[in-house]
Amino acid sequence: MQSPHDEVIPILDFGAQTSQLIARRVREAGAFSLLLSPDTPLDKIRELNPKGLVLSGGPSSVYEDGAPTCDPGVLDLGVPVLGICYGMQLGSRMLGARIERARHREFGRASLHIESTTDIFGAIPQNTTVWMSHGDQVEALDDAGLETIASTASCPHAAVRSTDPARRFFGVQFHPEVTHTPHGVEILQNFVYKVCGCTGSWRMADYAQTASARVREQIGGSHVICGLSGGVDSSVAAALIQKAVPGQITCVFVDTGMLRKNERELVETTFRDHFRVDLRVVDAEAEFLGDLAGVTDPQEKRRLIGHRFVEVFKQQAEAIATEGKHARFLAQGTLYPDVIESGQSAAGKSAGIKLHHNVGGLPEELGFELVEPLRDLFKDEVRKLGEVLGLPDQIIWRHPFPGPGLAVRVLGDITKPKLDLLRDCDEILLEEIVSAELYRKTSQVFAVLLPVQSVGVMGDGRTYESVVAIRAVETQDFMTADWARIPYDVLATISNRIINEVRGVNRVVYDISSKPPATIEWE
Repeated sequence: MQSPHDEVIPILDFGAQTSQLIARRVREAGAFSLLLSPDTPLDKIRELNPKGLVLSGGPSSVYEDGAPTCDPGVLDLGVPVLGICYGMQLGSRMLGARIERARHREFGRASLHIESTTDIFGAIPQNTTVWMSHGDQVEALDDAGLETIASTASCPHAAVRSTDPARRFFGVQFHPEVTHTPHGVEILQNFVYKVCGCTGSWRMADYAQTASARVREQIGGSHVICGLSGGVDSSVAAALIQKAVPGQITCVFVDTGMLRKNERELVETTFRDHFRVDLRVVDAEAEFLGDLAGVTDPQEKRRLIGHRFVEVFKQQAEAIATEGKHARFLAQGTLYPDVIESGQSAAGKSAGIKLHHNVGGLPEELGFELVEPLRDLFKDEVRKLGEVLGLPDQIIWRHPFPGPGLAVRVLGDITKPKLDLLRDCDEILLEEIVSAELYRKTSQVFAVLLPVQSVGVMGDGRTYESVVAIRAVETQDFMTADWARIPYDVLATISNRIINEVRGVNRVVYDISSKPPATIEWE
């Protein structure tokens, strides 16, 4: 296993939803990181000449049969090791500590008291907030040669450190990688710089060069079809591929009938004018809505949408072939959150949250080889890559829109009248968010049509009409998110406009759920 950089910190991925987020934080700190399976042999890890090692979190309990583990020799590689959540429990157990089910589980924010403000906690306030997500905890430290360096009210050993200078193990029960741990970035930077001794020489421009080289090697002289949605992910993927193999890409925009209002016109204008690439627009509304007729299960919606997308791409490949271009490859703007939420991680043990139409939703007999140059990146990293590639701000900073479109925002069965109603609501919502100068201050804002109706009063008469939910979140990585504190007067205006201007809606509610436990999309 050849080292991709002179300062590498591998992460053994035990199936956490945030494993790649740890890798991203390490890269942000200036060291290169990559995910490895827990069963990676020690000699392969040594070949990377690592400066340190991270053991990720995971959904299992270390004492369960079949729980993922790694070679205990990772603690004897002579480099610092940081265990996070499950990784802390596993590392502590390998050192001789006991892991037990916690008397009080901790999910969400917790107050951390730091007892030793050195090493990973250097320059961190002694009392700070962290993000917890665990039901087990470490006990019996003395026998393991560990000492407690931080605690919470419910977790007396919220962070530990080895007392053996030959085994530089650190463990934290909380998640420093998520944005809801305010000083988490500094904690990981302390590990990278103060503990591992890195100098910080990794940059996103390096990733752009590496990714371009990989695309050229994979594609060779063949042609690529790129599924273009108009969002930042597919736009950056298209720009990267165009940079790597100019003239070998055809972008296909599919009008599924489940787009935002005026989306098709915007995409045609933007991409034909800005990218100057071969753009094909396919009207497939009848086919998509026909597939989804009567379907209510979210996973089945995503699966059917994935199948139909591929059928459209196959048809376009046949059309392109008549022009003398052999399209062997299908390019997608798949991101790591799509991959990890679909239950695919380096460990192969992450919990499946939802089926993404461009990951688990694709048919087995695809007919294409996939090109996914953004598969290891999070949304904010994609935006940074877009800046490196020179894309305009209006593309880079556009709010995400799911590949399945409004199909996962109309809960229950899909019909054109429901889609039209939701489109009108969503347009009003975005108009008011932009007007209030909140668009760049929020990460994603959208409306959801709920499968319920409620009683209302309009013009002194009874109504029984639809309920629309508003969802607005703030996040950097889209693996965790908090609900946006939209001012009440803005919410009031949005509600009044939707109820007054969209026939069929008599109630608007606001979603104040964080991720976790909720996901950002409702389906």
